[in-house]
Amino acid sequence: MERHFDVELADLKSSILQMGDLVEEAIIDSVEALKQLRKDKAARVIAEDKIVDECELKIDEECLDLLALRQPMAVDLRFITMAMKISTDLERMADLAVDISQRVLELADKPLLKPLVDIPKLTLLAQKMTRDAISSFVNKDAELARIVISSDREADNLRDLVQQELLNDYISKNKTTIPRAIPLLLIARHLERICDHATNIAEDVIYMVEAKVVKHHLEKLDENS
Repeated sequence: MERHFDVELADLKSSILQMGDLVEEAIIDSVEALKQLRKDKAARVIAEDKIVDECELKIDEECLDLLALRQPMAVDLRFITMAMKISTDLERMADLAVDISQRVLELADKPLLKPLVDIPKLTLLAQKMTRDAISSFVNKDAELARIVISSDREADNLRDLVQQELLNDYISKNKTTIPRAIPLLLIARHLERICDHATNIAEDVIYMVEAKVVKHHLEKLDENS
């Protein structure tokens, strides 16, 4: 019985990893569509979002079955309940990649307002935070989770840089740039929100591993478990 339960937990980890890979790919592809102003690539991200939705439903079913049939305790119980929360965060991250792709469709018939500098940096950060958050979950690595949380400030800073440049150097000086600037402002916001969801996952990992609530209590990040 114990061995079979371990296999089921391993399957759940695999499902989370698969969903995380799909979300990471959607984030990358949405910004690649922006760089290339590719409507087809943006449309593909939007169309493939249903696969992520199906993954979320599958994970929820796996978790509910484990809770009902195995009646797990302690760390295993926290792992399963956190898996349900994490799948929700991942689904929302994929939705944000869809939002980015929709902004690309708005921009695709116009020349880019400016060379993309900070948005690609923010994309790489979102990709890394997502990957590390999932890795911290499947490996029950609270220290990696803390690194993810500490990276969120950099995401905020990059979003702010994009906003300040667009507002100060373009919109305030030339109102005709607004139709091309606003989608870029929103894309930076969408990417920063993806980083927020990665942070949520990392906070859940710390709770799962250490039974410590750090959400809204960042001073607890440096406390010994």
